[in-house]
Amino acid sequence: MTAAVARAPAPLGLLLVAATAGLCLLGVAVGSLGFEPLWGRAGDASAAILWDIRLPRTLGAWFAGALLGLAGAVAQGLFRNPLADPYLLGSATGAAFGVSLLLVAMGASPVAASGWAARIGLTGAGFAGAVLAVLVTLGLAKGVQHTMRLLLAGVIVGMVFGAFSALIMFWVPDIMRSMQAFLLGTTGFLGWASVGLLGTLFAASLAVAIAFSRALDALSLGETTAASLGVPLGPVRVALIAVMALATGAAVAQVGLIAFIGLVAPHLVRAAVKPTHRWLLPLSALTGGVLLLAADVLARWLLAPQELPVGVLTAVLGGGYLLWLMHRRPV
Repeated sequence: MTAAVARAPAPLGLLLVAATAGLCLLGVAVGSLGFEPLWGRAGDASAAILWDIRLPRTLGAWFAGALLGLAGAVAQGLFRNPLADPYLLGSATGAAFGVSLLLVAMGASPVAASGWAARIGLTGAGFAGAVLAVLVTLGLAKGVQHTMRLLLAGVIVGMVFGAFSALIMFWVPDIMRSMQAFLLGTTGFLGWASVGLLGTLFAASLAVAIAFSRALDALSLGETTAASLGVPLGPVRVALIAVMALATGAAVAQVGLIAFIGLVAPHLVRAAVKPTHRWLLPLSALTGGVLLLAADVLARWLLAPQELPVGVLTAVLGGGYLLWLMHRRPV
C-alpha cells in the first residue's frame, strides 16, 4: 500500500469493489469440473447452471462473508479487543445448535431446505441460538466490563453448545451427514432464496452498525470517556450485540461454520488504512465478502471435480495469516 492509500480509505474501498466484481466473474466461471465458463453458450442446460446454480452461490458466498466481516468489526470495536471475532460469545455454536434442532424437527437436510420458508426458518433458528448463547455468555461474564471473564465465558459457552449439537447428532444419527457438511462450512446449498435473505439482513445490519459508528469510536477511548461524551452505553451494547448475533446467526445458518473471516477481515483493513468505524465497518464487510468468495472459488477449483469444504480452507489460510502476523509482531 502506498502512503496515499494508507491515509485515505476510499481507494481501498474501490479496490475491494473491483476485487468483488472480478471474483464474481470468476465464481460464475468455475464449476464442478474446474474452470468452464458458460456465458455465450447456447442451450437451456447451460443457462440453468449459470443462473440458477453458479450465480446465486457466488453472490450468497459474498453476502455471507460480508456479514461475518461486519460482525467481526463490530465485535472488535464493542469489546475493544483486536482478537474478538463473531464467534467470541459462543454465537456460532449457538447458531449451529439452533439449526440442528430445527433440522431434527423438520426431518430435513440443508439440501431440502431450499425455499423461502425453510431458509427463513433456518436463519431464525440460527439467530435464536446465537442470541441464546450470547445472553448466556453475558450472564456468566456479568456484562462486558471484564475482558478476561468475557473471553472465558465465551469459550465455556461455545464448548457447551458445541457439545449439545454433538449430542443431538448422537441421538439422531440420520442428520449426521448433513450436519457434517454444515459444521465444515459449505456454500453448496445457496440459492436465490438465500441470496435475497442474506442481502436483506446485510443491508439492515450494516445500516444499524453505521448508525452506531460514532459510539464505537467513543468506546475505543474507554467506557468512562464514552459515558462522559454522552454515549448511552446500555442501549448501544444491546443494539450492537443484536447486530453481531443477527449477522453471525444468518451467515452460519446459510453456510455453516466458516472460520477466521470475521477475525481476519478487520485486521486486513487496519493494516492498509487507519479508519474510523464509519469506514471500518463497510470496509471490513467488503473484505469479508472478498475473502469468503475467493475461498469458495479456490475450494471448487483446486481439486476439481472434488470440492474442498470452504470452512477448512478459510481455517488454513486464516490461521496461516495470523501465525505470520504473530511472527512479524511478537508480543
